[in-house]
Formats: sequence, structure tokens, C-alpha cells
Amino acid sequence: MSEKVTSISHCSQPRWHVLYRAALFETDRNQMPQRIAEAEAAILMRMKELLTITSDHLEEDLILDDALYGLRALRNCVALEAGAAS
Repeated sequence: MSEKVTSISHCSQPRWHVLYRAALFETDRNQMPQRIAEAEAAILMRMKELLTITSDHLEEDLILDDALYGLRALRNCVALEAGAAS
């Protein structure tokens, strides 16, 4: 993982959110697929964690769903851009 992500991770944000932001703001097109995959994996891990929690976490569920949707949209844009460049 790059220094950019690890230096940000010392904040109080959850790991999935740090990786999500790193994917969204990645400027190196070659690194984007890896960043997206890392963020998706972290989000899915958090979703699995929430399955074991009995308290209400509907709001976080919605936020995680939105983040996954955003990453999938970003992945599609990157793929379309790569296809257009070919």
C-alpha cells in the first residue's frame, strides 16, 4: 500500500473509508484498479462485521452500499476510458 494511504490511515476514519477515498482520488490510472479492489474488499469486510452486530446499523449499511456503488461506477468509467484509448 502506498504512503499516501498509510499516512492518512492514522486519522479516526475507518479503514474502509480511507481506502475508499484513496480510490476516488487516485490520479494514476494504472493504480486505480488496485485501489478500487482494496476499497471494495475493505467495505465488504466491514459489511460482514456488521452482520454480527445486533444494534441498529442501518445508516452505516446504506453508506457502505453507496460506497460500493460509487466504486463500481468508477471501475466502469476507468474500463470505458481504457477501451476508448485502445
